[in-house]
Amino acid sequence: MSAIARAVADAASVLTERCAGVHCRPPVSHVYHPLRYAGAMHAAYVQRFAATRKRVLFLGMNPGPFGMAQTGVPFGEVAAVRDWLRLSAPIGRPEHEHAKRLVQGLACTRSEVSGRRLWGMFARRFADADAFFAEHYVVNWCPLLFIEAGGRNRTPDQLPGNEREALGAACDDHLRAVVAALAPEVVVGVGKYAAQRAAAALPGLRVATIAHPSPANPAANKGWDALALRELVAQDVWRADTARA
Repeated sequence: MSAIARAVADAASVLTERCAGVHCRPPVSHVYHPLRYAGAMHAAYVQRFAATRKRVLFLGMNPGPFGMAQTGVPFGEVAAVRDWLRLSAPIGRPEHEHAKRLVQGLACTRSEVSGRRLWGMFARRFADADAFFAEHYVVNWCPLLFIEAGGRNRTPDQLPGNEREALGAACDDHLRAVVAALAPEVVVGVGKYAAQRAAAALPGLRVATIAHPSPANPAANKGWDALALRELVAQDVWRADTARA
């Protein structure tokens, strides 16, 4: 493992320990820690793709139930992790598992729409994963998935202020450590909340934003790929001809 990848891995280890005791009040009933039970897959992702400095860091908010919660990879839609990133490693299960949100790892048959859209955009514009990761990396601000009693996902921005800010200190420190290791020129928030957290944690570093690819975002359901590309070009993150269409 390169020194840069080791620094990214160490930052993830520190974040994992700082988040180990996180508990939330109702309506949240379960908190998943993918960096723990899917740590081997996340380590494989870091070792292979975080070995060098990057020009662009894409920042997501937190794991989705059928993405990183299954694979340990940010926006880790199973097909993208298996077929494009070509990663494979043992994946465990959360200590306390919600009956409606079982972790099946690469055997999960449900698709994480956000991850499919994000990694799909990259796959259509770069010859392979190595070409993309030559200048880019993807990380989440928060490593935890919050699940309500009924099985619904609750995002960090929906947590009560005291819970959100206590968690935020650890997440901001992790983001700063990743940025120190990868030295990106720009951080791209995938969604407004991620961009806001990056801007607050990283004064002086350029922060851009793209629409979140979640189907919960109406704009994302009307050609998200083209929308995100326009936003990246408009903010001088990518050139229009930066990669093949």
